Amino acid sequence: MANRSVTPSLEDFRKVVAPFSLPGILLDAERYGSGHINDTFVANYDQAGTRVRYILQRVNHHIFKNVPELMENIIRVTSHVESKNTSNDSRRALALRKTADGLSYHQTPEGDFWRVYLFVEGARTYDAVEHPRQAYEAARAFGLFQQALADLPGGRLHETIPHFHDTPKRFENLRKAAEEDVAGRKHEVLAELEFAFKREPEVSRLLDLVAKGEIPERVTHNDTKLNNVMLDDKTGEGICVIDLDTVMPGLSLYDFGDLVRFGTNTAAEDETDPAKIDVSLPVFEAIVEGYVAGAGNILTDAEWDNLVFAGKLMTYEVGIRFLTDHLQGDIYFKIKHPGHNLERARNQLRLVDRIEAADEALQAIVRKYRAAR
Repeated sequence: MANRSVTPSLEDFRKVVAPFSLPGILLDAERYGSGHINDTFVANYDQAGTRVRYILQRVNHHIFKNVPELMENIIRVTSHVESKNTSNDSRRALALRKTADGLSYHQTPEGDFWRVYLFVEGARTYDAVEHPRQAYEAARAFGLFQQALADLPGGRLHETIPHFHDTPKRFENLRKAAEEDVAGRKHEVLAELEFAFKREPEVSRLLDLVAKGEIPERVTHNDTKLNNVMLDDKTGEGICVIDLDTVMPGLSLYDFGDLVRFGTNTAAEDETDPAKIDVSLPVFEAIVEGYVAGAGNILTDAEWDNLVFAGKLMTYEVGIRFLTDHLQGDIYFKIKHPGHNLERARNQLRLVDRIEAADEALQAIVRKYRAAR
């Protein structure tokens, strides 16, 4: 069970789910989704003739060092989001299943951590924006999520990955990886390193504003890709925010910026033809409109002032993370082929360039919705 690249057998799955005492008979389980970090499976159960599905996840405890704290965060967040649910739709928050001992996870003798969610039926995720309405719905869902957690009781959440969106630290990691060159790849990426190092003066901008008290810390998702929102199959509405491992203290601009990074790219994240990579103005406008519709009036003037910059910074940050991982020998992100992280890095840094070129057009869109608030 320790080999994460191998799909467990049905008997292994039965051992994993046994502590959760799920009703019915486990029929089968198979890999599900496109996540880079955890191993996700969908399990089919026969419950008195009715098929019921669950999501089984093996949490990557090499990335998330303290799984009990991570799961404590998720319990607090999902419970609070559910308490704000005024609709008759129970799918608005992820529903964890606990073990017979009342735990939200099970640790195997091999040291793996597993959790179980009820499958969100009648909705699905998308790996790429097919039309601006999807971007609007995802942005609105993340805005609503952030607004719902604005009054989360119980004190500050745990930092599941310390310094996750600490761009200056990410920059220093890149510098160190380039200096050490453990995989012997630095010679391949001199142009990318020059591009990244040229923008060093900007990496601390948001954290400097936090230090001045101009931008508040919030409870944020920190990984606001389109495929972390379930969209209703019939209406297309964003109904449930998923993948909550990185929900922790952060900035609203991190969430908005990552929406821009992921949603506005006119090409796939690993597209290798730079001519296909640009920033989509219609999708950017949909993201602004949706996020403002969901988050309401919680945004401060300083947050409004930095919406466009946040899109650039989060794209830059992810780009240098891919570049760092390539230099270190691909130890963090899952890759599909040699050089995959370098392709991703080049893609993201190209998008940074295109966001810079479109700055005035993007600022004009923000001004439009700011004036209407």
